[in-house]
Amino acid sequence: VDEKAHIERIAALPCVVCGAEGVEVHEPEQGLWFASMPLCPPCHRGPDGWHGTRLRWKLRKFTELLAINETIRRLA
Repeated sequence: VDEKAHIERIAALPCVVCGAEGVEVHEPEQGLWFASMPLCPPCHRGPDGWHGTRLRWKLRKFTELLAINETIRRLA
């Protein structure tokens, strides 16, 4: 699978944290696109999202590693 096709498949999934539609693809480290996950804007860039306080994640007892694992499971 090429990187672009993989990212397109991830972008078609609902948010891995809350299930919302309309996601952005988050890479855990720059260049690790194959380890990416689908995140809605609030879970990604919102004040309580990954790039904020991460409260949305903490309330659901979700970590970045769990999100990567769940994304892979959904793609399988």
